Amino acid sequence: MRKISRSLGVLFVATVTAALVGAPPAGAAPTGADGPTRTYLVLYKQSAVPSNATDTVRDAGGEIIAAYDAIGVVVARSGNSGFADAITKDGNVEGASATDALGVKVDGVAAPAADEQAPELPNSPASDADTLSPLQWDMRQIFTPQAHAVTGGSRAVVVGDIDTGLDFNHPDIAPNYSPADSADCSSGAPAPLQPGNDRNGHGTHTAGTIAAAANGAGIVGVAPNVRIAGIKSSNDDGFFFPEMVVCSFMWAAERHLDVTNNSYFADPWLFNCRNDKAQHAIWKAEQRAIRHAMNQGVTVVASAGNESEDLTHPGIDTTSPDFPPNSEQSRDVTNACVVVPVEIPGVIGVSADGHNQQTDNDEGPDYLKAYYSSYGQSAVDVVAPGGDFFFGRNAEAPNGLVLSTWPANRPCTRRVQETTNNPTYPTAVYCYLQGTSMAGPHVAGVAALVVSRYGDLQNPQNGKMRPGQVEQYVTQTADPQPCPTSVSALYQTVTTSLGQPQACQGGTGHNSWYGNGQVNALRAVTHDTGGNG
Repeated sequence: MRKISRSLGVLFVATVTAALVGAPPAGAAPTGADGPTRTYLVLYKQSAVPSNATDTVRDAGGEIIAAYDAIGVVVARSGNSGFADAITKDGNVEGASATDALGVKVDGVAAPAADEQAPELPNSPASDADTLSPLQWDMRQIFTPQAHAVTGGSRAVVVGDIDTGLDFNHPDIAPNYSPADSADCSSGAPAPLQPGNDRNGHGTHTAGTIAAAANGAGIVGVAPNVRIAGIKSSNDDGFFFPEMVVCSFMWAAERHLDVTNNSYFADPWLFNCRNDKAQHAIWKAEQRAIRHAMNQGVTVVASAGNESEDLTHPGIDTTSPDFPPNSEQSRDVTNACVVVPVEIPGVIGVSADGHNQQTDNDEGPDYLKAYYSSYGQSAVDVVAPGGDFFFGRNAEAPNGLVLSTWPANRPCTRRVQETTNNPTYPTAVYCYLQGTSMAGPHVAGVAALVVSRYGDLQNPQNGKMRPGQVEQYVTQTADPQPCPTSVSALYQTVTTSLGQPQACQGGTGHNSWYGNGQVNALRAVTHDTGGNG
């Protein structure tokens, strides 16, 4: 039992950040097509797109889908098998990489108008008495009900969920949905988010953990008074291709979103090796987009991944490239190879724990890191509930998993549903899942509560609170968790890629499994550092 598959509800990890320059002018049709049409990221040496980019891309046999001038990146499409070699002959180009996405070109989509239905309201408390609240062991574990007595968040705060989409008609999502801040980036250029866009379910699940409304029915999110934006950044199979990730972060930057949640890794490479020609342009373009979003005041939260891997000391990558299917290869990886977005500097990295303590004495952590969760001293800042089906089950958490919102028309193995009074949405569906994908949204929700309490809500265009400040509030108020002195032999059968038992390194203040500790919503909203800061 070394790994768990992508299909166990554990799913994905990552972050997106974006600011779109606008669709480039249409050029002549590309020439030289001699193969299948592929999508490319073209990385320019300067953080700007040259004025002649349309012509040079066309001359190389491609056409521009989106141009992100603020970071010097172009998304292009070409059927010319020699496109990458041709475009890199341009002295302005640092590199070009195929992303192997299968999107459809979107032309000239205007950004939605500003949301006029979300006035800036003061912070107000929220209730945790919805019908499914008793099933939310994860919320009680990080003290969100107590935090909600202080604040449920502010309507002036928007969280962008960069994911597989969002069922914004779900009764627990609809009250907090922000259409003006939502977008479909699955083509590499932003388009309006349409009903039924989440044909995977993962994005709706993460969004509910962040901001499901306290409306008396269903569940309650970590920040039930804030607004939620869906940013679709994958195809329907859950692949987060680089052009989608870049588009998403640029969109978040353009809209000055307060927080983004990134429960994925950017495909097709689990580890992006900056010294590999085929991956360099992808890694650097994504890094530029994420940093640009941070510079625009966006706090970026990302999950650590479900590979039970020490990200600080990687050994072998057997996952990549994960597209097209069955093209994986085993390759040695070093610290020159990183998981995006969790290992981008400034991103709040999140590992997952379960509900049940599995240590043999009182000196260990309160909760054991989930068996599947990746970790690493340089990658993980805090831990949060992600669920653990094997080692996290008890009377309060019978299946050990995290319950959240789910599209009514998507299958779910562990499904909970309620009848509503809404004739257009007669059944509200919820689903149990586990993964670091479930842990990250808890931290994104706490970050939104922090911005609601301590940010400058009257100055949204300059960022209500700087990302570094938000990170400090979240990490300094976490509950420290020491490394366990021992764990069960069965747990240790889930090994790293090198076949070694998972090992926790570091002290109580910061270690590879828990970072600074388990996120604590109450301490965060009261800025109770308890001597940690």
